[in-house]
Amino acid sequence: MHAFAAHAASAVNPLDAKSVIQAFGLVGVLVILFAETGLMIGFFLPGDSLLFIAGIAASPVAADIVGVQLSLPVLLVGAPICAIVGAQLGHVLGARYGRRLFTRPDSRLFRTEYVDRAEYYFNKYGPAKAVMLARFVPVVRTFLNPVAGMLQMPARRFLLWNVIGGLLWTDAIVLVGYLPARKLRDTIGAANIDKYLLPVVVLIVLLSLIPILIEIVRSRRDRTHAATPDRVTDRTAPGPRR
Repeated sequence: MHAFAAHAASAVNPLDAKSVIQAFGLVGVLVILFAETGLMIGFFLPGDSLLFIAGIAASPVAADIVGVQLSLPVLLVGAPICAIVGAQLGHVLGARYGRRLFTRPDSRLFRTEYVDRAEYYFNKYGPAKAVMLARFVPVVRTFLNPVAGMLQMPARRFLLWNVIGGLLWTDAIVLVGYLPARKLRDTIGAANIDKYLLPVVVLIVLLSLIPILIEIVRSRRDRTHAATPDRVTDRTAPGPRR
């Protein structure tokens, strides 16, 4: 048993959501969600695709598609808890250590540009909206939590929006994987399912970027309106007298 577990751990690809779930099951899902949102070295981990595949693994056809069966109730409760606790840890680290997290010499992870970008979004959209949007953007959801702490966002206020964002992000993507799983299996067939999982995962990631894309479009539109001088033309005014 121990030899099998050691082999599974050595063979697993942490960037492959299906591989993680097959090797570690529900524990692997929960640990990665915590690490991606709470440990700043976890920004490369597959949060969106992991939740999607976990949703499929909790469906009645999990054995045909993933090969592992997860508990849907435990997943719907455990996933947001781990994501919320991880983000809260990131906030605590940011509040405690501040800019030292981002200004260490020769650091490839904690760069000043992350702080500047976060400060810009905090000032423009406000902390609440920034915390909500960050949940749906890979990498950003990892770094924004310590940045929020560094910028002195109150812990209680951060917790409120952290909980809302964490619930929406995790459970929504889990259900997107869970609900159509049987139809996906019946339409494509278990033998061909792997060919379609990657495009679907890519689609999920793209959909998760929609909130931030909307904000970018709004921001550009606001800048365009601000840069355009107001022109008032009074068509009813009388012309010059002759």
